[in-house]
Amino acid sequence: MALLPFGWVYGTYLNQVLIMKDYIEHDGWKIIENGFHPEYNKITESLMSLGNGRIGQRANFEEKYSGLTLSGNYVAGVYYPDKTRVGWWKNGYPEYFAKVLNAANWIGIDVRIGALQLDLHKCKILSFRRELDMMNGLLLRNFTAELANGYQVKVSSQRFLSISLSEIGAVRYTVEALNFSDKITFIPYVDFDVINEDSNYDEKFWDEVSKSVSMGEGYITAEVRKTLFQVCTGMKFRMLRNDEPFRFRADMENRSKFVSNIVTLAVEKGERITLEKYGVNLSSENCPKNKLPETAAHHLTNAFRKGYDRLLQDHADLWQKKWQSSDILIKGDVAAQQGIRFNIFQLQQTYTGEDERLNIGPKGFTGEKYGGSTYWDTEAYCIPFFLATAPSRIARNLLSYRHKHLEKAIENAGKLGFNHGAALYPMVTMNGEECHNEWEITFEEIHRNGAIAFAIYDYVRYTGDREYLIPKGFEVLLGISRFWAQRVNWSAEKQRFVLLGVTGPNEYENNVQNNFHTNTIARWSLRYTIEVIAWMKKEHPKRYAQLKSKWFFDEEQETSRWKEIIEKIYFAYDDALEIYLQQDGFLDKELKPVATIPPQERPINQHWSWDRILRSPYIKQADTLQSMFLFESEFGKEVIKRHFDFYEPLTVHESSLSPCIHTILAAAIGYEEKAYELYLRTARLDLDDYNNDTQDGCHITSMGGTWMSFVHGFGGMRILHDRLHFAPMLPKKWEGYSFRINFRESIIQIEVDKNEICFLNHSDQEMLLHVYEEELLLPASGSVKTPLKRLQPVG
Repeated sequence: MALLPFGWVYGTYLNQVLIMKDYIEHDGWKIIENGFHPEYNKITESLMSLGNGRIGQRANFEEKYSGLTLSGNYVAGVYYPDKTRVGWWKNGYPEYFAKVLNAANWIGIDVRIGALQLDLHKCKILSFRRELDMMNGLLLRNFTAELANGYQVKVSSQRFLSISLSEIGAVRYTVEALNFSDKITFIPYVDFDVINEDSNYDEKFWDEVSKSVSMGEGYITAEVRKTLFQVCTGMKFRMLRNDEPFRFRADMENRSKFVSNIVTLAVEKGERITLEKYGVNLSSENCPKNKLPETAAHHLTNAFRKGYDRLLQDHADLWQKKWQSSDILIKGDVAAQQGIRFNIFQLQQTYTGEDERLNIGPKGFTGEKYGGSTYWDTEAYCIPFFLATAPSRIARNLLSYRHKHLEKAIENAGKLGFNHGAALYPMVTMNGEECHNEWEITFEEIHRNGAIAFAIYDYVRYTGDREYLIPKGFEVLLGISRFWAQRVNWSAEKQRFVLLGVTGPNEYENNVQNNFHTNTIARWSLRYTIEVIAWMKKEHPKRYAQLKSKWFFDEEQETSRWKEIIEKIYFAYDDALEIYLQQDGFLDKELKPVATIPPQERPINQHWSWDRILRSPYIKQADTLQSMFLFESEFGKEVIKRHFDFYEPLTVHESSLSPCIHTILAAAIGYEEKAYELYLRTARLDLDDYNNDTQDGCHITSMGGTWMSFVHGFGGMRILHDRLHFAPMLPKKWEGYSFRINFRESIIQIEVDKNEICFLNHSDQEMLLHVYEEELLLPASGSVKTPLKRLQPVG
């Protein structure tokens, strides 16, 4: 094979050859770049991004950097409707694509050493280390550099976005003069004159409203064009010489969308100057516009008085609580350990669940791609994580987000010709309105409706909170079921109901007929809605009667049609292979396995034409197998194995959402080696940049899938008939593992080693568990052990 650039390695993955980047050191609690890799800087900026649920930030340098970089600072819930850009307009296209905006750069500290600006792109770098401390939510960087005049400086910086004070961030930045005595100039600033790399028309989206600057302090309030959100961003700083605070003088700069202080100091050889900079980002979503500047100043002054060390300690203490409930420990495999903790860390800092107006974008706070909008990823991949690692209100808030948007979902369906309260939830949204503009995705990938219905079911079976169904759950389910009832049509030739012109989860197939997963999730949604209705009629007849009246629901007529669809919906099936077909005509394709694709043509979405991809048999992510995962008990392991053996060799896994589902299924059918390899693929997807796209941001929503791949895959956790079931598997390379789950407000810890499984109950209620289908009593505040079994492959 050809030689690769430094930092790249070949890897094998299920008979496929992959090229991965291998410059991040393996460490259980840290993401480490030892030695600067400027060609990968945008990747590292993504990997080491910070967030606190309210604000987020890529791992950009504080000082100026003229090399490869993508500046990114984000404020949750603040977006711009960027005008849709398409070549051929079709009726029904959204007018805009919503995107979370790159907001003010508040971390900036320009530094001049003598007459030269400090810029690592123009310096000789003598040493460099950048690391993300996941245990404490802290970004650190240390480097030694030599400037063109021979001056050598040592710089250390650390920063965090406070979880305890969600509008606040802090930076501690130290410069040491190693071999010179001269002047050093520090220019801390706030800059709202920023751009979005993904702007459709190269527009800037912020207009200045007001600003002020004074000694050691500065604020800018800016407004988003069109949506009129306002954000006040401010800075306040102190300075220390050899760790001792001192008074300083500063010149002030005040220009359009920019404020700064300019502090010039005489520094002796060996002296250290530290600048502690505190930032505030407060939006009009959380404060009246007329009070933004004064409230932002109040928050910032309080943080400044607390000081850096106290703020950091409060922040780290809260991270310890998060880890206590969500950490997964893997013994004997540091690469696997680092991968799962990285995924958990990013999920926890992206969404805190405190605000039901917010949701989870596929890139979180790590980049601009996908606009920070909400996709079906949240329901399919993220809710299970928050159900098991956080209080139930967190997942409930994610469901409430969709209920708040029900009227918009009905409007979205109405634009396509559906009526009578039929609801089509958007493929991409900020406010409930569809804002995605690829027809084959936006209007054909309708299985997302089913993912939202399934999330309601998943929440209820996990928490036992049936009261959510009245009215919120039922109202959403009713709208979704009405959509399915109108979206199907009767095929006289097949004598079955069919779903035409759809796109399944496999987006490498568009406008297909009778996608198996879409038909399956549609049938299930109708069935579950009928079950919910029966429960409401029995337990809450008066409330149910009110809801029937509110929604003009003719139960007998509408459910009669639903039942007919359930009974007569069509599924393409091949008798010879004994498999369900992904869609009509799938076997017409030339079925060559992925292993036959030359490595230099991977990923195919970056090397092949779209026409070639559409005609190929290659599957982007779990599609038919997505249904096998969701409804495992309906199919049985023999059937799942047969479908896994057929479809997985045709799957290129070029969606971040793919390896996780395949990991769970591989574990379920006893394919231990495949499960392990697939797990590494999902857990280290961004760390090793498998899909060559981490520079755009990390795959946050797929990280929920990574957690699922561990807990549902290797832990074998299922919920059946209101009870927890486990069938643990221990990969040969691991010495053991442990994880915790919160099930109906009881904390259960599961510890697995090479010989046994130990269950610890951290609650005061005993619990019946099923382990390898055997019943096990877990005492209140006690523990129980049982032997670990070696699971054999099915068949």
